[in-house]
Amino acid sequence: MVLAAWVSWTSIKVRNQSLRDEARPADVILVLGAAEYSGRPSPIFKARLDHAYELFEKNLSPRILTTGGAGGDPIHTEGGVGRSYLIGRGVPSEAIIVEGEADTTVHTTAAATEIMRRMGLHSCIVVSDGYHVYRVKKMLQSRGLEAYGSPRPWAPKGSLREWWMFVRQSIGHLLWSIGMPV
Repeated sequence: MVLAAWVSWTSIKVRNQSLRDEARPADVILVLGAAEYSGRPSPIFKARLDHAYELFEKNLSPRILTTGGAGGDPIHTEGGVGRSYLIGRGVPSEAIIVEGEADTTVHTTAAATEIMRRMGLHSCIVVSDGYHVYRVKKMLQSRGLEAYGSPRPWAPKGSLREWWMFVRQSIGHLLWSIGMPV
């Protein structure tokens, strides 16, 4: 009963975060990876990268950190594909930082934190799908970073699938909170 109430409460917090754009000046724009297909970003990843590009163009940060490992691709990584895509949009290569090894949200946040610490960066704008932002922010904040959510644009539908994504992230947050790396 308590567990169900916690998941329900956190699912509402996940949903509320998914509707809120907190973009403001930060040290880096952190783009969470998604699938890539033979060197091209998937539609979801492209939407995240396009949103990061818009934030960069608004001068909210001088840098973009693209993330994501190979996911089985022997040639490309999500982080590298993100870099190439952004360069193609006109972002200077020296403004892009790549993390190309992480394969889970936990690994991504750990690797991004390490990169940011080594570079003396303390704040980031998290760009991902709305349902993912709450958990990513909590992970980064637990590592001492300032994290602001800016979900890629989407139109909430209130569908069961959408609510399942909120519940799933709530469960992922719970498992991470008790030490399970998901």
